[in-house]
Amino acid sequence: MKEATPLEKLISLQGRTAIVTGAAAGIGRAIATRFAEAGADLELVDINLKGLENLKQELSKMGRSINLYQFDMSVSENITALWQKWQDAPPDILVNNVGIYPPQDFLTLEHSVWQKVMDTNLNSTQHMCRYMLKSRGNKGGVIINLGSIEAILPFADDLAHYDVSKAGIIALTRALAKEFGKKGFKINAILPGGIDTPGTQAVAARILTKFDVGLIPSGIKYLSRIPLGRRGQADEVARIALFLACDLSSYVQGALIPADGGFLSS
Repeated sequence: MKEATPLEKLISLQGRTAIVTGAAAGIGRAIATRFAEAGADLELVDINLKGLENLKQELSKMGRSINLYQFDMSVSENITALWQKWQDAPPDILVNNVGIYPPQDFLTLEHSVWQKVMDTNLNSTQHMCRYMLKSRGNKGGVIINLGSIEAILPFADDLAHYDVSKAGIIALTRALAKEFGKKGFKINAILPGGIDTPGTQAVAARILTKFDVGLIPSGIKYLSRIPLGRRGQADEVARIALFLACDLSSYVQGALIPADGGFLSS
């Protein structure tokens, strides 16, 4: 019988390089932090350069190589430019985390808003996946896409455009997992729900400062449906990302892993 690999080796990302998009705050920031802790070098992408710089300073004590890229991921030319920088040494791990969710009534939804959400959430993910698969070829690698429980069970109002973008990410993840698993690519998705991030805090601030009381019943109903009875933390999503990135998950492929406190099961 083959001797089991020690746990510290299974969980280690030592010697690997990870791209994390939307890394300046929230879930992306938490994922970058956990990956650095596990030994990975980082290529961090966000439109918020100050947030990236603050994160790099925070992680500098870990002694990792950390490169920052200020890009709007909704622009395909920016993604092409990014991969030109990585063409000689394509990273081992790709985390497609960038995403936006501007609420807007579907009946008055502006096409520009629909397109911006699709370009930022879905199209950037498919572009990044394509470059990752092409650049690494038969060397394989890890792709982790961030979906949402909203794509499976829509709950919030005025987010149809967001829900569609995340449903596309789920379909893309499963299709690529089926097609490229034999080439050594491990491709999975995380479906967060009810995570406490700067984005969700902004919704809370909207309730207080703009007296958007219509959001209050939705928030109460959402929390009452979560079996764990609380919102999640970004690090609780990051731990799942670390599991999917490292060798602990060597036989996990095409999975959709909810991080929702049990919302989908209740």
